[in-house]
Amino acid sequence: MFDLLKYTFFNHALIAALLGSITCGIIGTYVDTRRLVFIAGGITHASFGGLGIGFFLGFNPLVGAGIFAAITAATVEAISSRKKIREDSAIAMAWSFGMAIGIIFIFLSPAYAPNLMSYLFGSILTVTSIDLLVMLGLALLVIGVFIIFFNDIQFISFDEEFARSSGAAVKFIKYLLIVLVALTSVLYIKVAGIILVLSLLTIPQNMAMLFSRKLKWIIMLSILFGIIGSIAGLFLSYFLDIPSGASIIFSLVILYITTFFFQRIRLNIARKS
Repeated sequence: MFDLLKYTFFNHALIAALLGSITCGIIGTYVDTRRLVFIAGGITHASFGGLGIGFFLGFNPLVGAGIFAAITAATVEAISSRKKIREDSAIAMAWSFGMAIGIIFIFLSPAYAPNLMSYLFGSILTVTSIDLLVMLGLALLVIGVFIIFFNDIQFISFDEEFARSSGAAVKFIKYLLIVLVALTSVLYIKVAGIILVLSLLTIPQNMAMLFSRKLKWIIMLSILFGIIGSIAGLFLSYFLDIPSGASIIFSLVILYITTFFFQRIRLNIARKS
């Protein structure tokens, strides 16, 4: 098993899993506590439009996806906050529009998009040094934002009206965080793919909520569970020769089921004693 560590691609994958667990553990906690899972999923799928435009124009598809996702996130937040249209309707339209744009531009591209499957289902074993630097930058940005605005984010997550009455910059923080959700979703497409990236933002957090309802502890436990599941999935992917993104999500789900039943048994024993 330790012989794998001599391979550069596997070390890159391990570092990506670590950075992904940190970033998704933090930003995913906001997504779950604010019940924005559907929004995050919509933004992730809408980013497919940016991928298609990137392939068509010949630049890095993830750059296009990031720009497209950030614009989509800000637009949905603006529309829903003004009550011009229901939030779920806005997300559904953005989701379908982004997918349609992506498909159109990919088919219009002069050459076939060779790595399209990796964007749909992830390919963490192809992560490069540049990818890791970008992931590190995003992780530091997310950590910095949560350190600076932690109290305000905590208020917004659990009681937005109280946050407004306490003088927090609710509108600014909500826009900032929804854009970070978009960028996180897009950047980790390469790890788990468009189809599966939402799991990285929800499964570790739901495991953490089995043990605590405090935002700080949810974040820390989410990171821990994310690291365990991602590393387990990587080794499973390598030894069984199966797609890495799917194996990571599979490992996280198995870990969640195990944790859920362990917690239920522990609580039943505690009640009886």
